[in-house]
Amino acid sequence: MSTTETYTHETAPTQYIPVNGVQFAYRTFGKADGLPLIFLQHFTGTMDNWDPLVTNGLAETHRIVLFDNVGVGNTSGETPTTVAQMTRDAYDFIQALGFERVDVLGFSLGNFIAQQLILDHPTLVRRVILAGGAPVGQGADEFKFVTSNLGGKSPKDILLYLFFAATPSSQQQGEAFIQRLQSRVVDHDIPSTVQVFQAQYRAIVDWCNIPDPEFTRLAQITQPALVVQGSNDTMFPTSQSVLLFQHLPNAQLSLYPDSSHGSLFQHARLFAEQVRYFLQAED
Repeated sequence: MSTTETYTHETAPTQYIPVNGVQFAYRTFGKADGLPLIFLQHFTGTMDNWDPLVTNGLAETHRIVLFDNVGVGNTSGETPTTVAQMTRDAYDFIQALGFERVDVLGFSLGNFIAQQLILDHPTLVRRVILAGGAPVGQGADEFKFVTSNLGGKSPKDILLYLFFAATPSSQQQGEAFIQRLQSRVVDHDIPSTVQVFQAQYRAIVDWCNIPDPEFTRLAQITQPALVVQGSNDTMFPTSQSVLLFQHLPNAQLSLYPDSSHGSLFQHARLFAEQVRYFLQAED
């Protein structure tokens, strides 16, 4: 009989669980015991867009839970247009799996959902990793500018443009990342639709325009937080991750060299090692 420990990123089957009339698609693998590590995905990303070096690396010590939020990938329904509703949907999914306490890794849009999840349910999350994000009220102009230049680009070129720096070394690592995304050869997610793009775009811009000049929301997030960012993120500028570090009461910051928005994929092995160390530290 198969268990989560016998599966990997490449082989874990897509499972489904009904939640509020929605069929949530998810995959789980790694350690069967201990707190699960919930992955919250980036703008238009599905389960297939996670880097196997990251997920398999963290599965050595943790139970990994990947899922598609409402309307994304293989999960049914219509994608919400607010971070608040995406967060409610993620919470309901976590509850449906029976998890009373979890660790969370949020990347980009998932970073925003992770912050909101802790604010809404402060006892649910033990530790949080915030990659490639920003505080509420930051980053709208940069996000709109970067995404305005996607027209005419292939899916591969979009990933290289958005996630990797315009240096030969970073682009080379981007090519390697894209190759790793092909390692799962069966049971793929449905690619994101125009509706997903438009709804998540609106959710991100609205989040980035919510005023919070005193960073009062961040002050309420007391969980240990690991903030991870590239040295020159063009989507959500690196300085905004520094703001996360400065205003979260219990945060540490890791900035990776020669990298942009997808620094956690460019430096996948280092990222997985740092996250393992962070999650295994004593509270």
